[in-house]
Amino acid sequence: MATTNLIGEFECRLDEKSRIILPAALKKQISPEAQDKFVINRGFEGCLVLYPQNVWKETTDNINKLNLFVRDNRRFVRFFYNGATEISLDSQSRLLLPKSLLGFAAIEKEVILFAYADRIEVWNKTTYQQLLSKEPEDFAMLAEKVMGKQEKSDAIDDIP
Repeated sequence: MATTNLIGEFECRLDEKSRIILPAALKKQISPEAQDKFVINRGFEGCLVLYPQNVWKETTDNINKLNLFVRDNRRFVRFFYNGATEISLDSQSRLLLPKSLLGFAAIEKEVILFAYADRIEVWNKTTYQQLLSKEPEDFAMLAEKVMGKQEKSDAIDDIP
């Protein structure tokens, strides 16, 4: 399967019917395999996560391989699937966001869509700004901790 590499940060507004318009620049990045269908779910740190349908299928295929006789696996699966809702783009590129999930993420009007890797985080704008304002004191040390054990690419080795 092709690797999905979504990128970008987009400001949106929730309308009176709890819909957002998926920005055109983001919509162009979504694989045609998704067929304008998504799954939205609770994420980490108080956001929601919007998965294109094809990415959701890949993600859940991996989760469904977990041994459900292991207690932590069952707990993880329950929490992961809790609130998961299928949604589709309408003819005007709008997504209707479930009210229960909006409450979880404290989303009322201003929304940030933060796209990375294969998913789109959906944030209350204020929460997102507060999270990013707490940048680690030494981002370089965090980068080393997270990425420092990565092997160098052959392409990098070939640079004179």
